[in-house]
Amino acid sequence: MAKRAVRYAVIDAFTSTPFKGNPAAVCLLDAPEDAAAGDDWMQSVAKEFNAPVTAFLSRAVDVGSDGPTNGVAGPRFNIRWFTSVLEVNICGHATLAAAHFLWSLDLVNGEVIYFSTKSGLLKARKAISLNNSDTTNISLAKAEKFFIELDFPLFPVAECDTSEKPLIPDTLNGASVINVLKFGADEDLIVELSSTKEILNLQPNFEEIQKCAGGSLAVTAPAPAGSEFDFFTRYFCPKFGVYEDHVCGSVHCALAPYWSKKLGKNSLVAYMASPRSGRLDLELIAEARRICIRGEAVTVMTGTLLV
Repeated sequence: MAKRAVRYAVIDAFTSTPFKGNPAAVCLLDAPEDAAAGDDWMQSVAKEFNAPVTAFLSRAVDVGSDGPTNGVAGPRFNIRWFTSVLEVNICGHATLAAAHFLWSLDLVNGEVIYFSTKSGLLKARKAISLNNSDTTNISLAKAEKFFIELDFPLFPVAECDTSEKPLIPDTLNGASVINVLKFGADEDLIVELSSTKEILNLQPNFEEIQKCAGGSLAVTAPAPAGSEFDFFTRYFCPKFGVYEDHVCGSVHCALAPYWSKKLGKNSLVAYMASPRSGRLDLELIAEARRICIRGEAVTVMTGTLLV
């Protein structure tokens, strides 16, 4: 029986440099029988890639101007995200990688792609530059280098009271804790420390983090004076099969409103201080409860899966 070939790429998100940022595998299920692939198969593929997240794309009915998109039509894809051990409900870096995959391989036309997900309809927009003033004579369709802007929902953040504050002394290694917060259905934790030095010197105890309250742990601090960034973060998710999420887009759905309120600004530049590192440009749209997450991506590997 002949096997079918499923196209894939491994893409580093939130970076323009190969082997930096956050890697994601993206698989395009473009045949009807591919789109019907079961959960077990997708989980096995994600385990085989062993990337932080593997995204699976299948084409859906394109969004029309009468849909919930402010009158903007565009191509629409179903997307699902799997770590090596389970499916997750939302993922920023793998969505950015999926949009980069579709545009860089000329699989879609136009400047907007919509993704149907378990967390609702998400949007990606193609832009040549974060500063549109220098793009007058450049065609988006011809641009080899481009940024991607993700339109994601904000996550409500709540401060933990004294009785809820988790005990993670080894992981924090005596650092100065300013605040402890929680967000999301899994009550993921955000711990604000006093300085970026504490973020950079952190030696995570993953066994301890796996036992602590909440689904995951983000550790964040204000950027040093004179930096081009507003805040630094590291993010640990051992319960989801990802010990350190190198550059996480979705955690900024919670971090952005927190730092926006604290710093008194809606435009923020975030730095993920993992060993691979990455930059995220954020724009808080408070009235709509949305956030624009901007970043680059680079393809490091392409190929086919035989199914």
